[in-house]
Amino acid sequence: MSLALPLPPDHLLDAPLPQLLAETGVEVIDSGIPDSGFFGAVVQRKNGDLLLAMPAGRTELEHDTVARYLLAQVFDVDLPKLSAPFVTTEI
Repeated sequence: MSLALPLPPDHLLDAPLPQLLAETGVEVIDSGIPDSGFFGAVVQRKNGDLLLAMPAGRTELEHDTVARYLLAQVFDVDLPKLSAPFVTTEI
């Protein structure tokens, strides 16, 4: 899933996360996936709204980093790939 939204890389990386989520219209929800290898997912509802499902109990740094990276993937922002064990898959 890739959406067209002008989102410069520096803004994606520097804007406060709540501001970034508001600007992109993305809602964050707690994920019920207990797998320690799951870091988050972006889901598009049938009405087009985007949900960012994030596991509870992660550090603020991990939550922030993964959220921004997933937003970059969805909005086609050119950022370097994260190193292992992080892998993104589009379904």
